[in-house]
Amino acid sequence: MITNQLAQFYAVNADNYDQVYAQEERFDDLDDLQEMVAELFQGHKVLELACGTAYWTDLIAEVAESVHATDLVPEMIALAETRGLDEDVVTFGVMDAFNLPDGLEGKYTAVFAAGLWAHVKREDQEKYLKTLRAKLGKDVLLVLLDESYVDGNSMVFARTDLEGNTFQILTADDGQRYEVMKNYLTDSTLRKRFAASARQIRVERLEYYYLLSCRLK
Repeated sequence: MITNQLAQFYAVNADNYDQVYAQEERFDDLDDLQEMVAELFQGHKVLELACGTAYWTDLIAEVAESVHATDLVPEMIALAETRGLDEDVVTFGVMDAFNLPDGLEGKYTAVFAAGLWAHVKREDQEKYLKTLRAKLGKDVLLVLLDESYVDGNSMVFARTDLEGNTFQILTADDGQRYEVMKNYLTDSTLRKRFAASARQIRVERLEYYYLLSCRLK
């Protein structure tokens, strides 16, 4: 979940948030993901959670009917707004993905989150999916994009708790060290977690990323 420490880390590092997308070895994966994401959101009314600096918002806005891009961290939203995206299609707002407001049901046909699922505790994943269903309604398209663990590229784990959640120690631009929970999930684990709450579950596993799409039951 988005803890105060995690939110602070992202706030401090907002200016460098997109550096991960500038790594040359990831370019092939990102090209494939961009095609997949664009195809999935054609014509949809999209709620984006944890939008960061709007790297993916920019792409989705080209094909979706509308995008409401949200993030818990105001520093991220401030940077996202500098992209100059079409205001007739894209709106921005501060929103906690783990404390969604009422009144969302019926407003969106799809939900997207990049880099969010890794921060959901393993023991809370099924509960969170039920919350999404309750807040957003039946048959909404849910698309999650996150990282795969790659030896020699991914940050090593500092510890693993009793539930299997893995933690990394990250150094921010302010020189402070932050313990951040980040789970790297297998295809079988993802399917097991989503089985009770979703249908049409599809997982596309690339070298550095995976893309999961489904419909909330």
